[in-house]
Amino acid sequence: MDQPKLERLLRLMKLLTANVEYSVDDIAERLDMSRRTIYRYIDSFREAGFVIKKSRGCIRLDKESPHFKEISQLVHFTEEEAVILRRAIESIDDTNLLKQNLKRKLYSVYDSRTLADTIVKGRNSTNVHSLIEAMESKVQVIFHSYQSSRSIRDRRVEPFAFTTNYVNVWCYDIEDNRCKIFKTARIGSVEVTSTEWQHAEQHKEGFIDIFRMIAQSDAELIPIKLNLGRLAYNLILEEYPLSEKHITQLSESLWRLECKVANLQGVARFVVGLLDDIDISESPELKQYITNYINQYFK
Repeated sequence: MDQPKLERLLRLMKLLTANVEYSVDDIAERLDMSRRTIYRYIDSFREAGFVIKKSRGCIRLDKESPHFKEISQLVHFTEEEAVILRRAIESIDDTNLLKQNLKRKLYSVYDSRTLADTIVKGRNSTNVHSLIEAMESKVQVIFHSYQSSRSIRDRRVEPFAFTTNYVNVWCYDIEDNRCKIFKTARIGSVEVTSTEWQHAEQHKEGFIDIFRMIAQSDAELIPIKLNLGRLAYNLILEEYPLSEKHITQLSESLWRLECKVANLQGVARFVVGLLDDIDISESPELKQYITNYINQYFK
């Protein structure tokens, strides 16, 4: 079987074992397939021994299928299991990046709209649903009354990707002609337009550094080099797990962190609390930033 066909089969199987019921038309639209192709793949599932169940115009792989148990153990959670797992994951400290990775893996088997409902509440839920719709349809939207740090006004954009938990959305800003990140909580309302994406080839997510600071896709990154004592080494691994791949051990009690950051704000926050256990002499920009920060604070 060729790879594209295998990929389509797996995507179809994922929908048919999801926690949401779909009609053939729903599946055709989501997978960009013809109804004829979907029926042909369903026949392939039947020939492989799966039982196809139809209910109220929707289809799914029946749980009595010989192979369903094995598949569901891999890609399916009952609603109760998902709630228990979500509660357990939510109990992890918010500063631990592993929490976000676990949530992403848990929810990866769910439809994007279902996922949004489990994470986003209140006014944001409506806006996130509209953004999901726009991304799936590849059309522009208008953020009405978007609250930036300087003003409140409408913005026309092409949304194409979310950050973890739908906190931010990456968009191509029509007015500024570049990719930018917008906070979903600052959007007054989302108007989905009928205008198709005009700049899809320029859609590119920006950079998120190990301290979770975000840089726009065209921003210049800042290199840093820090020598860490044992306390600083242990704390950075606990608070910022992605730092591990950028750390090398120099001696029994000394480690070197060498990486690039989106800006100096995130790393400075970490360093200021551990100045007696971190050597910043090889990062002059960071050293000057911290010096100015401390002087301004006491001033």
